[in-house]
Amino acid sequence: MKKIILFAFFIAMTGYVSAQNSLPQISLKNLKGETVDVKSYEKDELVMVNFWATWCGPCVKELNALSEEYDELVEDTKVKIVAVTIDDARSIPRVNALVNGKGWPFDVLLDSNSDLKRAMNVGNVPHVFIIKNGKIVYSHSGYTEGAEYELIEKLEELSKS
Repeated sequence: MKKIILFAFFIAMTGYVSAQNSLPQISLKNLKGETVDVKSYEKDELVMVNFWATWCGPCVKELNALSEEYDELVEDTKVKIVAVTIDDARSIPRVNALVNGKGWPFDVLLDSNSDLKRAMNVGNVPHVFIIKNGKIVYSHSGYTEGAEYELIEKLEELSKS
């Protein structure tokens, strides 16, 4: 019986992983109110998708840290960084003010209905995915000070392979 349960768990987890193999076909609004097809980011060779929220202190710290490294990071790796906020409709007005106040250079998308969050099986924020040539190659949840250097190392490694 244990073997059957273990086998069923393995099969379920295999499906779970393959379901997150690439970006889903979902459209979100950017800060200008334009509709963006998330799947269109797969045309870029290397993409970092960062799920965050205005009320999430570690999220803001992570995006601040990435913003400080942005110019050099983009120059070295050619990465496209997309910050996807999961703020709901009530807190969306705070997003634009925060992004502009921080001067974040990333594309910012609004996932106020959590459609992309659900499709990508994101439980908690911050959560980062790195996509290379249309395939998710790295995923990480949470943030502690200095963790951005692990992301930068991963991006540098992936940009050379």
